[in-house]
Amino acid sequence: MSSDRRALPGDPRVRELVRQAQGISRRRFLSGVAGAAGTGALLAACGTAGPTQAGDGGAVRGPLRWANWTLYLDQDEEGTGFPTLAAFEESSGIPVEYFEDIEDNDSFYGKVSRQLENGQDIGYDVVTLTDWMAARWIRQEYVAQLDRARIPNAANILPNLEAVDFDDGRHYSLTWQSGFAGIAWDTHAIPGGLRSVSDLWDPQYKGRVEVLSEMRDTIGLIMLQNGMDPAAGWSTDDWFDALDVVQRNLADGQIRQVRGNSYTNDLETGDAVACFAWSGDITTLNYENDGRFAFAIPDAGGMLWSDNLMVPKASPRRAQAEELFNYYYDPEVAAQVAAWVNYVTPVQGAQEAMARTDPELADDPMIFPTEELLSQVHVFRTLTPAEEERYNGQFLEAIGA
Repeated sequence: MSSDRRALPGDPRVRELVRQAQGISRRRFLSGVAGAAGTGALLAACGTAGPTQAGDGGAVRGPLRWANWTLYLDQDEEGTGFPTLAAFEESSGIPVEYFEDIEDNDSFYGKVSRQLENGQDIGYDVVTLTDWMAARWIRQEYVAQLDRARIPNAANILPNLEAVDFDDGRHYSLTWQSGFAGIAWDTHAIPGGLRSVSDLWDPQYKGRVEVLSEMRDTIGLIMLQNGMDPAAGWSTDDWFDALDVVQRNLADGQIRQVRGNSYTNDLETGDAVACFAWSGDITTLNYENDGRFAFAIPDAGGMLWSDNLMVPKASPRRAQAEELFNYYYDPEVAAQVAAWVNYVTPVQGAQEAMARTDPELADDPMIFPTEELLSQVHVFRTLTPAEEERYNGQFLEAIGA
């Protein structure tokens, strides 16, 4: 793939496969892509193929190990394979071990922080972390600098994601997906729906409400309900006002649990009927649950976040990871992932690619946000290292983590 390629996908074999897939369900189409990948329909998307080399030019044995969140990569009909990942393995010759090992940023950091401090291999070559945690890893020099010459498709990143304050110019990270934090509910249990964060504190839902263990999402949503913009210069009093809402509802049993990604399991089992949630998760759950769940940005506003691909500094497989990054920044591949995970894709050209398979989905604002939707969501302001230690520590103590 040429280094000057930008947004437009160019492989006619991919376009032909897309054309033939018109009228097929999204999941069936993705499953079909996986089958075709082995015979070459998607091979051009990977860019460079051939022997796997380490960053210093030496051969590296063993698979590329990728830690990600659950429900965050396209799956086949059986839910046992990942079509785009299988296509990458076939085209590049790089085997990948894919782990859904990130429950939330703090618990994952606690799991690997000692090895990071000691400069040791943490057992993953690619990690997928939210902006604020990515900023911490970069600040602490725990991640490898990327060779952008090996990732020509990185030029497809949306302009507003290229110049982030924690990695201006994207020398250490690339956005994986972005999304919204809002409220969700089981429409069987709550047919009338919810409109605000305060609706979750209705006594009739006692013991069946969950909030997120991601501090910025939970506190941010409550700050907005309290009339405070989490992106602005809020005070310590504003912080404690929001934290008090969490503590009070935990203490009286209104909140069942504070959860990371596993809140989706509790929705499916019915243990939770209302919660703070991430947008794409609910769409994905609805594929298997006949549209049982609903998601909304609360009237007071929602939160916007991004997760990022990075390579831990001690990984011996940076070059392999860069091939993976380049592959997923191809617009055709990015569109396939977005069609399944239903989060905001960071790749220019993905909307045009998706329009050829599913025009309706290409107009979905949860994947390709409108200016109106973006005006309703907020990014939690960047904390100083001292603020992060203080506020994150207080939140973790309050939720018993």
